[in-house]
Amino acid sequence: MDAKQTTLALLQDVANGNVTPEEALLQLKQAPFEDLGYAKVDLHRSVRQGAAEVIYGAGKTCGQILGICQRMYARGCTNILITRLDADTAAKLAEELPLEYHENARLAVAYPAQRDSAGHIVVATGGTSDIPVAEEAALTAEILGNRVTRLYDVGVAGLHRLLSNLDTLMSARCVIAVAGMEGALASVVGGLVDCPVIAVPTSVGYGANFGGLSALLAMLNSCASGCSVVNIDNGFGAGFLASRINQMEGLS
Repeated sequence: MDAKQTTLALLQDVANGNVTPEEALLQLKQAPFEDLGYAKVDLHRSVRQGAAEVIYGAGKTCGQILGICQRMYARGCTNILITRLDADTAAKLAEELPLEYHENARLAVAYPAQRDSAGHIVVATGGTSDIPVAEEAALTAEILGNRVTRLYDVGVAGLHRLLSNLDTLMSARCVIAVAGMEGALASVVGGLVDCPVIAVPTSVGYGANFGGLSALLAMLNSCASGCSVVNIDNGFGAGFLASRINQMEGLS
């Protein structure tokens, strides 16, 4: 069981008289986090937010990531997300623990287990070059228990490609629009659907793109209502937010 299920079970034991309130309080005091020296692992993240702590892989050693994963798994966590993980570190981790690695998205899942697939999130990209960021978003949403449809390379340079998928777009509870260059995709999608749109600017583009800044500003200035914007290349943030939106609507 993860931390949320463990806490619910503990509270049920208190309600049934199997555990005293004082004993339960002591367990809860001991549970919130574990100090590994180099990291304080937040073991109550799933209790507060509904999802376990996510490990940002960039800048961490293989040993640090391994230690965090092992402590989380010991406390019942599975499907532990590791973002921005390079292939060499992933290969070393795979020697020590079960690991599902997606090189294109630079994302891994430690201790993979069965996952739910509820609701409907669409992830769309302006071009093929935006796919790595989109895959980070799509995989994050899937691992968090959502059904995801991918619509890749449907940008405004060939608008008919997007319009041919209107049924799919309109069936979504949330759409993630991933685009570089001038970032127009989010505004177009926002004008077509009745669900929230999460715009993800990417660093794809030529010189005046300024590493994604032009797409970011265009998305922030979108005239389409219902669009929110995450940071440049932040596929993970978009996937996590889309999961929250999708699951707030109720599972189906």
